[in-house]
Amino acid sequence: MLPARASAEARQLIALRRSVSKRGLVEPGPSQEILDNLLTVAARVPDHRRLAPWRFLVFEGQSRQAFNARAVEIQKQENPNATETMLADTAGYFTRAPVVIAVISSPDVTHKTPVWEQELSCGAVCHNLLLTANASGWAGCWLTEWIAFSDGVNALLGLSEHERIAGFIYLGTAKENPQERLRPDVSTKIQRWIA
Repeated sequence: MLPARASAEARQLIALRRSVSKRGLVEPGPSQEILDNLLTVAARVPDHRRLAPWRFLVFEGQSRQAFNARAVEIQKQENPNATETMLADTAGYFTRAPVVIAVISSPDVTHKTPVWEQELSCGAVCHNLLLTANASGWAGCWLTEWIAFSDGVNALLGLSEHERIAGFIYLGTAKENPQERLRPDVSTKIQRWIA
């Protein structure tokens, strides 16, 4: 175990990281064995006191369509003003990619480690999963949409009182290369503290 591993290739991968559009993913997606390996690697994140305050819920095959159908019913109950367009969009959510992973923030609220730190660890897992997938040849994107903030969806997925969805990671093969987008001028975000 080294304290640092200089890698121009890894730095270049991170420098050019780009999510694929939610409608830009097609088959094939990672197999169960490959996905299990991606999740194992993605879980190597900063994690104060080794709490692993997150978990994964994987949607593959027919479970994606089953989730979509249930989500439409939940949307009708939670939003009586949902339009046909909104419902149709929801009906296709999880079939936009071959594999969808719900990354669930699962903090131990009784632990002395602040919940905020535990949630940051979960966010790191989401980003690490995108990087790991990309480094393994898979395209992906991280989305939330209304389903990440729905009590009905939380109940459907079996979330506990203190859990919440950090995001849905969509993985598959890119239909085309993603376009670069405008990036912030990081120099305007940097300050140096002077005593």
